[in-house]
Amino acid sequence: MTKLENFALSNPISVILGKEPKDFTRDDLIRIIKEKELERITFHYTGIDGKIKELRIPICSTQQAEMILTEGERVDGSSLFKGIVDAGSSDMYVLPVYKTAFLNPFDNKSIDFVCRFLNKNGERAPFAPDNILHKAHTILKERTGLELWALGELEFYLIGHTNNQLFPLPKQRGYHASEPFVKSAAVLNEMVRYIAQISGHVKYAHFEVGYLERIESDYPELNGKSAEQVEVEFLPTPIEDTGDIIVLSRWIIRNVAYRNNFTATFVPKLEIGHAGNGMHFHLQLMKDGKNIMTDEKGVLTDYAKMLIGGLCNYAPSLTGFGNMVTASYLRLVPHQEAPTRVCWSEMNRSALIRVPLGWNNLSNLASVVNDCPVEPLEKRIYRQTVEIRSPDGSGNAHLLLSGITMAAEWGLTNKDKSLDIANNSYVSTNIHKSSIENELPELATSCVESSEKLLQHRELYERDNVFPPQVISFVAAQLQNENDKDLNQRLLSLPDDEKLKESRRIMHRDIHKN
Repeated sequence: MTKLENFALSNPISVILGKEPKDFTRDDLIRIIKEKELERITFHYTGIDGKIKELRIPICSTQQAEMILTEGERVDGSSLFKGIVDAGSSDMYVLPVYKTAFLNPFDNKSIDFVCRFLNKNGERAPFAPDNILHKAHTILKERTGLELWALGELEFYLIGHTNNQLFPLPKQRGYHASEPFVKSAAVLNEMVRYIAQISGHVKYAHFEVGYLERIESDYPELNGKSAEQVEVEFLPTPIEDTGDIIVLSRWIIRNVAYRNNFTATFVPKLEIGHAGNGMHFHLQLMKDGKNIMTDEKGVLTDYAKMLIGGLCNYAPSLTGFGNMVTASYLRLVPHQEAPTRVCWSEMNRSALIRVPLGWNNLSNLASVVNDCPVEPLEKRIYRQTVEIRSPDGSGNAHLLLSGITMAAEWGLTNKDKSLDIANNSYVSTNIHKSSIENELPELATSCVESSEKLLQHRELYERDNVFPPQVISFVAAQLQNENDKDLNQRLLSLPDDEKLKESRRIMHRDIHKN
């Protein structure tokens, strides 16, 4: 076995055991419990609302710990999946995934796990969002021989009292800002430390464009406070792991903020004229452990274009999982670096799908800026991705990634159709400054419209029994309950002061959602 390297942000359990998380066994975890003198096993799992739930299990004996790690526990599915699971048959099992084990940074006596839901027959519960994602990815792998990997971008605002008025940050000028112009860098460092130790897949963190010196709101937790926008971006992982990483990271971010007297919010929009919070995903297709998005010359492959075509085909209804509150549609407006039409382009932030720089045909770039010799890496690493930019912080991560996976599988197994869609959806300019905008399919403009699109295209998700019909109906009903049809027209009909007040009410009521 290769010796495990020990870095400051390595998973502490990996360091103690000297092995990678994928190799953790039950005996390893019992050893950790004994050596660290832990008192609890904490199970985490994602409900239908997309939030982390937990079950705390005191450890009284080795026999009990072994039983819990082998047979799991029983939970009430009708509460975790209200509206989907009937109270008359609600018992479910939750089973720990050993590779997800981590030492809880907020409880030094607990070892924690991400769990999966099983039904009474010991099978994966088909309506659980993480199990839906597992099934979607399994079908993609079986039919194409490929894997879909993803990395997420979490944008959020840190809201609190900032008494120090020295070095103020100008409006919409927070992108990659540094101290002392930003005041919450220490909080961000703490968040990243825990996320990196638990997930092992943080790419970077930085401050984003948004900054509000003083929020005006009817909500006391917001009114009079300042807000700095932050982004944490992750490294690519198999898309099933991406869902868990996103949900756990949101849990960590909120906990660290709370313990430092800040509020962390992923709300899609906090103020008109200021940057909203996206939850973008970069995607890459893998074959035999290698990224196949570009060829040896750095040109996008047909695989990549089929992925893009599949995403474009699904995009109008994907908002049902990625943009789930009324405030989402105050973010998806022209000229705000948020998409409004179905199209793709290179490096173009007005497009729904962006093909960012990918180090194609470039290597050993450090030799350009360093006088000392820089040895090239032994193996070239292909890093090209495509980014879907419509989702925001209201999205249900597992359901959204499930839909994205099905879009990818459709594109890869319907080559002619998906390539045709990709060719017809390409743009080379800012669409908001071109007449081509009116020729492109439009994204939904409200939750109600998004619900309608989801119901119209439900067969795209229910095929192969991936999404149970009751899940689609449940999500559609949630969207309908927002009651926001003709949102923009209604706001435009109001006088300016009333329009601003109503917009703030819509945006701020969701600060704790998801």
